[in-house]
Amino acid sequence: MKFQPFFIALLVSSFLFAQEHSHQSSRTLAFPDIPGFKTLKTDLHQHTVFSDGNVWPNIRVMEALRDNLDVISLTEHIEYQPHKEDIPHPDRNRSYEIALKEAKDHDLLLVHGSEITRQKPIGHNNAIFIADANKLLVNDAEDSFAEAKKQDAFVFWNHPAWYAQSPKGNPILSDFQKERIQKGELHGIEVINTGDYSEESLALALENNLTIMGTSDIHGLIDWDYVEKGHTRPITLVFAREKTKKSLKEALFAGRTVAVFNSLLVGKKENLVPLLNASLKLETAKYIDNTSILEVTLKNVTSSDLIFENQMPYTFYSSSPVFTVPAGSTKTLHIKTLEKKADLQIKLKALGAYIAPKEHPIVTWNIRLKE
Repeated sequence: MKFQPFFIALLVSSFLFAQEHSHQSSRTLAFPDIPGFKTLKTDLHQHTVFSDGNVWPNIRVMEALRDNLDVISLTEHIEYQPHKEDIPHPDRNRSYEIALKEAKDHDLLLVHGSEITRQKPIGHNNAIFIADANKLLVNDAEDSFAEAKKQDAFVFWNHPAWYAQSPKGNPILSDFQKERIQKGELHGIEVINTGDYSEESLALALENNLTIMGTSDIHGLIDWDYVEKGHTRPITLVFAREKTKKSLKEALFAGRTVAVFNSLLVGKKENLVPLLNASLKLETAKYIDNTSILEVTLKNVTSSDLIFENQMPYTFYSSSPVFTVPAGSTKTLHIKTLEKKADLQIKLKALGAYIAPKEHPIVTWNIRLKE
């Protein structure tokens, strides 16, 4: 019996450690799979103290687990190393190696990446799926991109509308970018970076068949920079055939992505419409007794509020034509069909979503009503 306090203390400490390392959070991001593909939640632009970030690499892994992400990449500036006097590291792969140890016991994919950082017009570009970051550290930017291609990397242009690179706040597609695209050395572009959504970057993505990306570009803490401000981190949803690095890479090169920030969703029509269709589930559909008013309850299975506008020939009873289905919650519509229908097509414009600058997708759901 004299060992009882020891065993109690051991039990308590084990419980506390399990709680501490469970990475449970109330802020988890959730999005459904779409037909034929798994929806992978990714943040492929992040920094640690191994470039100009403020946290150790394992913290990025823990944050990703709390947010329920599937994939991350730590994309340190290979040229810009403001902490090198305190944290000297001639090996530019070190951040990835540390994070990989933290991620190995969790269901989180860690993709090796680095950020090629130069003055305009070259700007900042992330190369992911690299083999060795050290080989990207060369004087000539063209050689850095050529080396990334040699390593079969997926390369995307970071925050092209950033005012430090483009004082007018609009991206400038220079001859350098045009040549990289032509040579197959530039494959994607951020349309969402931190809290900025750039319509002009979306236009460039569509005009040049670049993969649409959204990233946090986090330097501090996700909690401080996003959660405490009432935001979720910006991410890229990647529609892959399975949760593997190989499948993820294929999907990125194929352009199967949607960028997300809070209730904003941006992507090519062929990717965004299936996501929206899968994001709303029909819970109930029935006529109110002795009326031709159809009561329809829709459930939003995502972590983003979804905003819609009625596009049906029928109006709503006691409701605005513009409405929100809150994240993880339901919305009941009362549709005045004038006469009872056996079948009905729900047709809505997704106001929080963009398939081109100022262009919202139309989504439809066909429902069969029971007698």
